Amino acid sequence: MSVQLGIPQPREGSLPVPGAQPLPAARPADAPEGLADRYGRRATDMRLSLTDKCNLRCTYCMPAEGLEWLAKQAVMSAAEIIRIVGIGVDLLGVRELRLTGGEPLVRADLIDIIAALRKAHPGLPISMTTNGVGLDKKAAALKAAGLTRINVSLDSLHEETFTKLTRRPFLDRVLAGVDAAWAAGLGPVKINAVLMRGINDAESPSLLAWALARGYELRFIEQMPLDADHGWTRRNMITASEIRELLSAEYVLSPDPRERDGAPAERFEVRRRAAGSAEAAGPALGTVGIIASVTEPFCSDCRRTRITAEGKIMSCLFSREEFDLLGLLREGASDQQLAGRWQDAMWIKPKAHGMDHVGLDAPDFVQPDRSMSAIGG
Repeated sequence: MSVQLGIPQPREGSLPVPGAQPLPAARPADAPEGLADRYGRRATDMRLSLTDKCNLRCTYCMPAEGLEWLAKQAVMSAAEIIRIVGIGVDLLGVRELRLTGGEPLVRADLIDIIAALRKAHPGLPISMTTNGVGLDKKAAALKAAGLTRINVSLDSLHEETFTKLTRRPFLDRVLAGVDAAWAAGLGPVKINAVLMRGINDAESPSLLAWALARGYELRFIEQMPLDADHGWTRRNMITASEIRELLSAEYVLSPDPRERDGAPAERFEVRRRAAGSAEAAGPALGTVGIIASVTEPFCSDCRRTRITAEGKIMSCLFSREEFDLLGLLREGASDQQLAGRWQDAMWIKPKAHGMDHVGLDAPDFVQPDRSMSAIGG
């Protein structure tokens, strides 16, 4: 598939860029290359949101109704996306791209965007996170366009529970999408599940059994304070420790010997528990991951940089500071100016959880105004 996009050409100019939002701290002249920060980390994993729109209304992410979408002209165009990704890859050391939302599948030009990205960057791993609704109709085209693999959010295999969590009766569509992704070769297919106390937490062993039987990689994610209703509490979330305990009723988990290498999920090899014993029976059935952003944070090895659907740089998922990249691009900034702006924004990345210390339950933690759907995970 070959797609030609009219990518805006940069205009030569010298810093500072007119209209640039002031930054609270200057990046020193001897700062490391790439998207480095003050704590010795360097971002090589880019998360780029294609849209804030979504066709589900998950309780831990969005309100039941009333959320106002971004205006079409505020969202990055396909050409702008291609240019920004090119700056990240060619000038700033980005080595992996994840397309997110909202829900990427609702974007009409998704296939064209992926095809253009693949043409520009033949060796770049390009993955996508989706809720799976409509994936069955697009999985083969996504693979043909150049998508490497896919993550699907799926919190329950029971129709009633799924509908309660997502506020939409679309479980059959999501399951069809997961199967289509696997058939199209978008593997390893990863399943993301958020456990909610008293709702789907008891399903965790059966959800793992389902994933293992099909060769999918399941990752449980601690619920984070990124819900639009701001109803998150530390007391109500299911912790990583509790997840391991829930799974231990049927399985024995042992640390995966592979290096974590900056990945958000801590992986475990999974073996069936022998009847009446604490010991494992038989070989490993596969792996399971646990993303413990709240109770076992991995901020010290964070390698992610985020661009929202309207082209704002977010150095941290929980940051309350955003810096406009798209506005500068539309004003005619050169690639070098945009790269410098991106570096400046990442240099002041907070140590953890949007602060200069770890602790989502710390008294000075303030939840971001945006929900996960508006940020792009």
